[in-house]
Amino acid sequence: MSESEYAPFPAIAAELFRAVEAALPGLRSIGEAQASKPRAPGKWSPKQVIGHLIDSASNNHQRFVRAQQVAELRFPPYEQDHWVECQHCGDRPWDGLVTLWHSYNRHLAHVIGNIPEERRHVPCIIESTTPVTLAFLASDYGAHLRHHLAQLGVIV
Repeated sequence: MSESEYAPFPAIAAELFRAVEAALPGLRSIGEAQASKPRAPGKWSPKQVIGHLIDSASNNHQRFVRAQQVAELRFPPYEQDHWVECQHCGDRPWDGLVTLWHSYNRHLAHVIGNIPEERRHVPCIIESTTPVTLAFLASDYGAHLRHHLAQLGVIV
């Protein structure tokens, strides 16, 4: 997708908000036992998937804010397995994880919706030496969230 194809930040935010609200009933319908069970051998449990999405929210929150104050953002990569393992999300109550995920993403929709459009081209270097733009990060965040929700059977 070319840079000009990314929606304006308020539209990205509105879609994120819509997806988060649409996913909430499906997530709430997952019981504690089901949320604790890995989806398949070697795969994360729903608790760990939501924990990963909370981590993603946390890391991207920093990126979305910091990229508004610098000419170029350099941010450390996200080591997802380490984050999921050391936070022991599988030991947390499902309802609490879902509540945190929901609230954090509603906040991120607010943050994204208020990013000035003139900041959309800020180069962000995270996983490699090839920069991506702030507009890409915001758009990709919602796609990443929807991908993991679909893994849990929550289609938004």
